[in-house]
Amino acid sequence: MARFTKSQCRPCPVRTQCTSTTDNARTVGFPPRELRDLQLRVRAEQQKPEWKTRDAVRSGVESTVNEFAHGHGMRRCRYRGQPKAHIQHVLTAIAVNIERLSGLSPTEEPPTPRRPTAFQDYLDQREIPRPKSWRTLGT
Repeated sequence: MARFTKSQCRPCPVRTQCTSTTDNARTVGFPPRELRDLQLRVRAEQQKPEWKTRDAVRSGVESTVNEFAHGHGMRRCRYRGQPKAHIQHVLTAIAVNIERLSGLSPTEEPPTPRRPTAFQDYLDQREIPRPKSWRTLGT
């Protein structure tokens, strides 16, 4: 560690690049060589595209956790007991997913329809009408 007194620090021509304080001395710390070498190696690693790809995934997860903690109050649970707390977490996650999906823009082209099942093919071959939805069977 290096400590500069007021009399040493004030007349320095590059003082504004070092500190913004007007009346205090400046203290500069130097990490041990091993730590400095580790910092340089990690900073060089962080410039590689592979690291940036991994960091993008981590960043996305952290933003989701932050959204739950700060935006939806997930740090404090409304209910007592793990089963009820779990239900609160699941329902909150469902609500967030619905909120995210509702914000998506509609696709330009309609999705391709699914192929008929074997049973639907059977009905079609015998020209038996089939309902549009299973929900309409009882009506």
